[in-house]
Amino acid sequence: MLPAEVQRILLLIGLAVTAYLMMLAWTDDYGQTSVTETYNQAPVVSNPSNNALSSPLGMNDVPDAMVVTQTGTGDLPDESMIAPAEGQIVDRVSPGALGADVTSSADRLVHITTDVLDVWIDRLGGDIIRSQLPKYPINLEHPDIPYVLLDSGNGFTYVAQSGLFGRDGTDRTSASRPMYAVGANEYSMGAGKHLVVELSTRRNGVDIVKSFEFSRGAYVIDVKYNIVNSSEQSFQASLFAQIKRDDSEPSSGGSSFALGPKPYLGPALTTAESRYEKLPFDDIDDLLEDGKTYQTDVQGGWIAMLEHYFLSAWVGDAEEKNRYFGKKSGPLYIVGFSGPLKEIAPGQQGEFTARFYSGPKIQSRLSTISENLNLTVDYGFLWWIAVPLFDMLDWFEDQLGNWGLAIIALTVLVKTLLYPLSAAGFRSMGKLRKVAPKMKKIQERYKDDRQKLSQEMMSFYKKEGVNPMGGCLPMLLPMPIFLALYWVLFESVELRQAPFFLWINDLAIMDPYFVLPLLMGASMWFMQTLNPPPADPMQAKMMKIMPVMFTVMFLFFPAGLVLYWLINNVLGIAQQRYINHQIDNAS
Repeated sequence: MLPAEVQRILLLIGLAVTAYLMMLAWTDDYGQTSVTETYNQAPVVSNPSNNALSSPLGMNDVPDAMVVTQTGTGDLPDESMIAPAEGQIVDRVSPGALGADVTSSADRLVHITTDVLDVWIDRLGGDIIRSQLPKYPINLEHPDIPYVLLDSGNGFTYVAQSGLFGRDGTDRTSASRPMYAVGANEYSMGAGKHLVVELSTRRNGVDIVKSFEFSRGAYVIDVKYNIVNSSEQSFQASLFAQIKRDDSEPSSGGSSFALGPKPYLGPALTTAESRYEKLPFDDIDDLLEDGKTYQTDVQGGWIAMLEHYFLSAWVGDAEEKNRYFGKKSGPLYIVGFSGPLKEIAPGQQGEFTARFYSGPKIQSRLSTISENLNLTVDYGFLWWIAVPLFDMLDWFEDQLGNWGLAIIALTVLVKTLLYPLSAAGFRSMGKLRKVAPKMKKIQERYKDDRQKLSQEMMSFYKKEGVNPMGGCLPMLLPMPIFLALYWVLFESVELRQAPFFLWINDLAIMDPYFVLPLLMGASMWFMQTLNPPPADPMQAKMMKIMPVMFTVMFLFFPAGLVLYWLINNVLGIAQQRYINHQIDNAS
């Protein structure tokens, strides 16, 4: 018969594993929709008659960062949202239903294929209503189905809109957006390096060409409006670019593991006061309850919609001061920016530009697109440790060709660098182990007098020159690195679906067979056998339970993180045995 304490531990482990298996079964049965069904369906285009009309938001003369009163809930910005410029006068017009030609859904869609993007554009307004990432499968079970980032339909709304508004704008209301003409409904980059898709319209003697420029290997799209004013009057307008999304979780699964922390889902931007600022959906809701909306003016800047591993972002012209905003229209959250008013004289040409990113959170790419955009890879308060850790991991992966081997190499490097600091703790534990027989005699002699036992133990430690707390140092030193690496593995898309060896085909999720956590627990238990038990019986019991507790907890951690801790324990065992051997030989 096993001791009662061991039986309780085994029961807890059994309950934890059972609960986990039940959770997986529930997720398989109820938690996921058919990815093949939504993937094969075309994106859904909206009927402009069902869209809310924009109305004045009352956002005049706004300082650089504040919230302002919202008097309307339209999808599109109006003239009051035009970014400020000195000496600028804007002629205000009331929104009107100018009408838009509505054609069939199939004719309205333009499909563009590059080596890294599949994009669908709605000719009504020229909005991006679906974006797929062929280089990033939805999961390992469906390697041929790309991750869907932006989408419209299937109970989900996540689209990128852009247009011209102001006195002569083509997008003054949701019901007056232009139906662009286009040369074809299908475009493919093929073997080329660049692809430009042009949508055109003409209004009141003004020719407007909205172009989308794609580059090989790039997730950023250059969006440009080229204006040729052949009329007899000046053309006044401002560019807006926005992301419209509901608050539902990504439909195609971007999370790494079931019991991990919930990744941030929502907007973020850079401001004059903060390099990286989140604008959670809840904050927008709170502002809406008070009749307000978020607004700030930034030179250049960007605003993004984040989810786990991926993001979309509008990037403003770095030479212009843009007005960034966040609001809500019905169930949809809308974040974006508007540029300053531009006037194009009769017979002249003008241009409006913006950039749109739709893809993975690859830090090296994001940092080249706009300043601080790489901060959307959020490593938390230990970013100052996490960033160099990732850089070292990335370098090791380049050399070794495997992220698992890179984690092992990083662990060896970190353990080597920390050895001079941790050696003192190992020596303290080694001395405690050597004098353990004497300690046990003192404990037996004063077992009925805890106060006397404490006094005698302190005198004993002082006489022998050992520190009972010194052994904590080897355990505490790696903890900040452990936490930082946790966020590196959790946030870095480079490790998404990264295989190691044998059964480990994704280092960013838990070990499906729990082999690594069990080995980690065994290594932790073996480390304890190298050290003397604590003098306090209660502490001794807690130390015995710790390997079991950590094993249960690590069952649900990413395999890459468990691999790091396992190798860290193995190296710690080797170091402790080496120091124990030195201490024994010294005597």
